[in-house]
Amino acid sequence: MVTRQSHTTIYVLDQDKALEFYQGILGLEVRTDMRMEQGFRWLTVGPKAQPDLEIVLMPVQAGPAMDAETAERICGLLEKGAMGVGVFETDDIHRDCAEWSAKGVQFVSPPKEQFYGIEALVRDNSGNWFSLTQRKKG
Repeated sequence: MVTRQSHTTIYVLDQDKALEFYQGILGLEVRTDMRMEQGFRWLTVGPKAQPDLEIVLMPVQAGPAMDAETAERICGLLEKGAMGVGVFETDDIHRDCAEWSAKGVQFVSPPKEQFYGIEALVRDNSGNWFSLTQRKKG
């Protein structure tokens, strides 16, 4: 029986640039950064307050798990901004959006009141979009 999800994957165009974004701007911490035997870099990050989750920053490249045509299609989807990676939660969306905006982060939509809280849509430096959400209190 499955008991939890420990890892999830975000496809990125460049691992170093993705690390700059997810660690340097979003403030996620590096969990694992090592080279595998085949030269493949296993790079994971996660929110400091959620130590049991590792987000794999996976480079799009042809290899054992993906042929060249699929890698090319995924890169195309990233470049179009057609891939979403989920929801990140914050305790102060206006603070985070102001800080990220000053750092040049691209917003698909600014913070907006929703029935579940306040949400902004953000694009990372690979083209992925995600929701940044501050839940309603109470």
